[in-house]
Amino acid sequence: MGVKGERETQIWQVSAAPGADSENLKESTPILQAAQVLRRGGLVAFPTETVYGLGANGLDAGAVAHIFTAKGRPADNPLILHIAAMETIHQIVAEVPALALRLAQTFWPGPLTLVLPKAAEVPAVTTGGLDTVAVRMPSHPVALALIEAAGVPVAAPSANQSGRPSPTEAAHVIADLLGRVDIILDGGPTGIGVESTVLDCTQVRPVILRPGGISREDLEQVVGVVDIDPEVLTGETVEDGPVRSPGMKYKHYAPQAPAVLVEGKPPHLFQRLAQLATELEGQGEQVGLMVSSELLQYWAAQAIDSSRWQITCMGSRALPEEIAANLYRCLRALDKTHTTKILIEGVPTTGLGLAIMNRLEKAAAHRILEV
Repeated sequence: MGVKGERETQIWQVSAAPGADSENLKESTPILQAAQVLRRGGLVAFPTETVYGLGANGLDAGAVAHIFTAKGRPADNPLILHIAAMETIHQIVAEVPALALRLAQTFWPGPLTLVLPKAAEVPAVTTGGLDTVAVRMPSHPVALALIEAAGVPVAAPSANQSGRPSPTEAAHVIADLLGRVDIILDGGPTGIGVESTVLDCTQVRPVILRPGGISREDLEQVVGVVDIDPEVLTGETVEDGPVRSPGMKYKHYAPQAPAVLVEGKPPHLFQRLAQLATELEGQGEQVGLMVSSELLQYWAAQAIDSSRWQITCMGSRALPEEIAANLYRCLRALDKTHTTKILIEGVPTTGLGLAIMNRLEKAAAHRILEV
């Protein structure tokens, strides 16, 4: 299907059942057409195991520049280069330390991005002017098939308008980028739902610049102590100027209505969220909530009437992978309502919870209430 706009966007369905083989996929018509578009400098949105990416030939400065235009993304915000084979890393990286190689061998393909010294072949526009380059090998069969078929490293941030919640379904990409890209490959919902972990491997000890699909605990089982960038822990982020990793800009993942992240421990957290929603309603606000299934069960047991509020359920607090998978879908679902204020339930920061809370803090523009 073709849709006209600034570009004529073609939307292709690509079957990617669990265990699908990228070798077979890369001979399919959608992949071959998308690969051709990438080689000639065009833009292709495609699924990864984390979120949908907006791809261009990462070694073509002109093609990469189109990514920033399509997204409305600041040009000093670096992109991640996606590869499909280990040999490719030597084309785009000046040096691969032993520690980085060990991490790649353990977690690739998968949701881990390594920041390494860049090779001269990588244009400055791809790295946001930095002398380092962020690299990862996705595990999604459609992503791997596309990169293999294109034969080039693919620069790809999330396939959304800059600052908006990231896309975990093709419908999200269509809503944000229709008419701005050449092809959208619809491979169904993504699995993990939050972006990759970005790990700086140029320091004495590796440093997490963005928490994501691989937890700190997982990394430390392979390489020992891993530091976390202070901006991740304090919530301080960069409003203007260059950053060392995608996802470190101030306005990110934001819904349209102002949101507040409410942190605390159940059941007091559950009680306070009901009180806050009632107070906002009394002030004339149309209240939206992003909450856990445990909160909904508690409210039902306490006979708390929530029928007049717009509610999206992120999943169980006991299953952070479920919350991660639903996170951006819930934010976008609230955008389709008449909500004027959003309350978001905070979750523990252990394991994948660190990445979830990192995204929620940014979605709330660091408006955080501890109860």
